[in-house]
Amino acid sequence: MTGTTGTPAGATPPLAELAGFAALHAKALGITRTELRQGLAAIRRDGTPDAWPRTWNRLAAHHQRADRPLHACRAHVLARFPYPADEHRRAAGDLAVRAFDTWRRSHGDIRRLELTLSSGTLTAWAAGLEPRAGRPLLLVMGGIISVKEQWAPFLAAARRLGVAVVVTEMPGVGENAHRYGPHSVEMIPELLDELGAAHCAAGVQLVALSFAGQLALSAAAEDPRITAVHTVGAPTDGVFRDPAVWATLPRTTTATLAHLAQREPPQLEKELATLALDEQALARVRVPVRYVASRRDEIIPRREWERLAEHLPDFTWVEFDDVHGSPAHLADTRLWLLHGVLDALGDRRARALAALLAVRGRADRGGTTRTHAAHHGERSRT
Repeated sequence: MTGTTGTPAGATPPLAELAGFAALHAKALGITRTELRQGLAAIRRDGTPDAWPRTWNRLAAHHQRADRPLHACRAHVLARFPYPADEHRRAAGDLAVRAFDTWRRSHGDIRRLELTLSSGTLTAWAAGLEPRAGRPLLLVMGGIISVKEQWAPFLAAARRLGVAVVVTEMPGVGENAHRYGPHSVEMIPELLDELGAAHCAAGVQLVALSFAGQLALSAAAEDPRITAVHTVGAPTDGVFRDPAVWATLPRTTTATLAHLAQREPPQLEKELATLALDEQALARVRVPVRYVASRRDEIIPRREWERLAEHLPDFTWVEFDDVHGSPAHLADTRLWLLHGVLDALGDRRARALAALLAVRGRADRGGTTRTHAAHHGERSRT
């Protein structure tokens, strides 16, 4: 099978592109700048196809020997980047899960869930998931590259936030055995069904990044259990059905999508087109939606979040002058997402975070439609 831009779906894109995207991935994981710089230098010197996973697995082994299992997990996650295209990357993914499992056993009530949905099995990590506690549920999911083990901070913070946290993966990523495609929109509602009514009774907020944001918005349009959606760089339209947009996507993105969907390029583009959210679907999204946008995003065109501002009644977004995922604004993105979660909970700590974000002065452009109904159709913009 060949990728949409000529890259074999089972092979990884060129090192130069991988290194660029890995900068965001490594920063989000907590890989230090020194570790990233030294690792990339070693990979370039080596020059062989296996250099990438071998280098980061070597770093993971170093952390493992030093009894730092979470650090080891993060290095193994980088070793599988962007997806398990070969045996070394597949092994790295398995080792990441094992290292995380070692870490979580010494960190409170984090437990492993194995759920069977209609299209395959799904694995998640959960914290604070006690039906009698009556806590709101926070369901967290990364994009087409992110594995669930990256969300350790959310799990560790569950009790402080006053919520139950479940972290999982997009179809085809990590231990999610589903194939990514049109039927993927059923995954979140089915997952909530499996968790049970008691865990969803106090409301479910979704933190879903990039392509997972589309799944979250699709679910929010139909599922009354969902009370808010928080996302970063989510595609909703052109990325799925505009050939001109598709032609500009990085090879890392198209190759990864081909891997997750297990499809030949012509069929892949046709299938993904059905995931676009039309105006009727957006009209059914009545819950608060909070969106982090990047002005120089090389994957998500500006029009994607402009459409949401036109059609969603409670949509607030922040724009950073950055590329996809806003790697230079990672701290601000995390604060902004946390503020949105707390605000949706009615937690007074949201005010303190709002003040902190204002002091930092990094969210210099954005807008909201929250005042739309109250102000006769005027959109607030900062």
